[in-house]
Amino acid sequence: MNEDSKQEKVEIMTVVRKLATLMIEKDTNTMNNILDEDYTLTHITGYVQPKEEWFLEVEKESMKYYSAEEIAHSITIENNRAEVVVKNLVDARIWGSRNTWRLQQKMTLEKRNEKWIILKSVATTF
Repeated sequence: MNEDSKQEKVEIMTVVRKLATLMIEKDTNTMNNILDEDYTLTHITGYVQPKEEWFLEVEKESMKYYSAEEIAHSITIENNRAEVVVKNLVDARIWGSRNTWRLQQKMTLEKRNEKWIILKSVATTF
């Protein structure tokens, strides 16, 4: 792996980990800066949630995130696109049920103006 791709992977994981931190902090303003305007989050139920609806859930704490412990990740980069699969133990209360969820997020990112933006995320369990 060359130094450029190592640096790209560091930048990508920095964005992915920042999203987890911002979710816990309920900082939807900053989340908006790293998520595409058409970002969607597909929940483990299969429900595809638009960004604005998800932000409202985070703000009113019907989706409350307490912590995320990263277990593993993998990254594939092709030109200005990247796929990240990250496995986390996520302590969250979702619509009234609090649990530590074994979540795998498959995220698609795109590099725009030297900055990685998350286009979508699909959650499953592992």
